[in-house]
Amino acid sequence: MKDLTGKTALITGASSGLGEAYALRLASLGVRVILVARRADRLRELADRITSEHGIYAASVLPMDLSARDAGSTLAKILKGRGTQIDILINNAGFGQTVNFVEESNKFIVDELTVNIHTLVELTHAFLPGMVERKDGIVINIASTAAFQSLPYMAVYGASKAFVLSFTEALWGETKNTGVKVLAVCPGPTATEFFDANGTTPALGRFIRTSENVIDSTFKALEKEKSPAAVIDGSLNKLTALSSRFVTRKASINLSGKIMKPKEKN
Repeated sequence: MKDLTGKTALITGASSGLGEAYALRLASLGVRVILVARRADRLRELADRITSEHGIYAASVLPMDLSARDAGSTLAKILKGRGTQIDILINNAGFGQTVNFVEESNKFIVDELTVNIHTLVELTHAFLPGMVERKDGIVINIASTAAFQSLPYMAVYGASKAFVLSFTEALWGETKNTGVKVLAVCPGPTATEFFDANGTTPALGRFIRTSENVIDSTFKALEKEKSPAAVIDGSLNKLTALSSRFVTRKASINLSGKIMKPKEKN
């Protein structure tokens, strides 16, 4: 992959987990990072860490609730109004919860769909055209191994990640000869705050991947001359995700339901 020094990256969901890891890796490569998330204090802590290591202009923060209506277009207007060119877009923000669909609140569902799909599409639509025009740029959309099968008890989350994967693969097909790299990254269970916010802890022990593992998989894919449309992080996750091709959808759903079903509260 060519030198990224001097490029500017916009990273959503940058206050922790994968977003934070992407920011640290890109900053180490000489990329100026713009950090977006709701938690302003966490963003500033990360920005201070980056600027102390890489210079005062290495990081800036834009605290914003990406579940707000038109958050993506609002963010794009702010950056374009400042004359900021986005060379690398990482749509990392996303969330879900493990619960029976009929018990989910309407607000949670709307917020989840807004962040996981609507804002991601808005930001991609805002910045991809400029990349295509310049024949240079990177778009990374964080999907999930959840994109490869239906997930009872995480119905909305799984469906939203299936959208992200399909959407990103389609954009890869449209842009593969333009000089722009478009990549869907599909992590499995990863040691981030996702499960804290989700209220569950995966019982996978040593099989849980780290944020650094996911970042390594991302850059390994991008370094290929003809980068793939999607990358699944980790051999076990790849096997699990692709195994759904060899069983009926009914069997896959039944198995996922047994794995994902929340434990009954005493």
